[in-house]
Amino acid sequence: MYNSLKKLVKLLFPKRLLEKLEPFFRKVYAHFFFRGTNCQCNICEHLFSKFILLPNQDKLCPFCGSLSRNRLLWKILNTQLQIKGRILHFSPSRPLYRKLKNYPGIKYVSSDFEDEFLADKRYDITQIDEMNNTFDFIICYHVLEHIEKDRQAMAELFRILKPKGIAIIQTPFKEGDIYEDFSIQSKEGRLKYFGQEDHVRIYSIEGLKNRLKQTNFNVDTKKFRSSEEDQIFGFREGEVVLFVQKSS
Repeated sequence: MYNSLKKLVKLLFPKRLLEKLEPFFRKVYAHFFFRGTNCQCNICEHLFSKFILLPNQDKLCPFCGSLSRNRLLWKILNTQLQIKGRILHFSPSRPLYRKLKNYPGIKYVSSDFEDEFLADKRYDITQIDEMNNTFDFIICYHVLEHIEKDRQAMAELFRILKPKGIAIIQTPFKEGDIYEDFSIQSKEGRLKYFGQEDHVRIYSIEGLKNRLKQTNFNVDTKKFRSSEEDQIFGFREGEVVLFVQKSS
């Protein structure tokens, strides 16, 4: 039902109007179908009966549309890091964009090159139109697997990050080595080999760490295991996030 309603609403409303009306539509839908107190979204803070289970087994908040990785990211920002200063966020989810846009004490800048997300800028991540040492903090979640020139993108992240600045990076991961083959250009081929129609590679954790280290980042890998309490918030077991720092 959720996917059918989503398709219908997309057909009825222009994209920009829908972006404004989306919170209202979601709230009406959630109040009607998901009344209860078994679960809670830590981003929008609503209580409800259950998450929407997606075909890939991810859990979607019926009120704000956050995914499990969005909710974990919000937990990290609030419990493990002190975000302040100038923040750059690539391709933000709408719930996090709305939350961080009003976050006290920061200058929040979002970017999306393909115009698919709510964003202030349209930076090309391989050639970012900003001065050196501009940002205190960068969020680069599920972006690098879309970029053929990923080493150039990493170099740009390093360049615009201030000394001692931190970036948090996540992509889909596999065991073994990084797999990439730029001769695979079709959507069908990319879906088959990389897991999504617009991905150009699939990283391993060690492979991504090594490329970031080659860019002169210090890299710390954190694997998050869900507790029984965390199940209430719909986190995924075993999420891996890379915390990288520019030391100089």
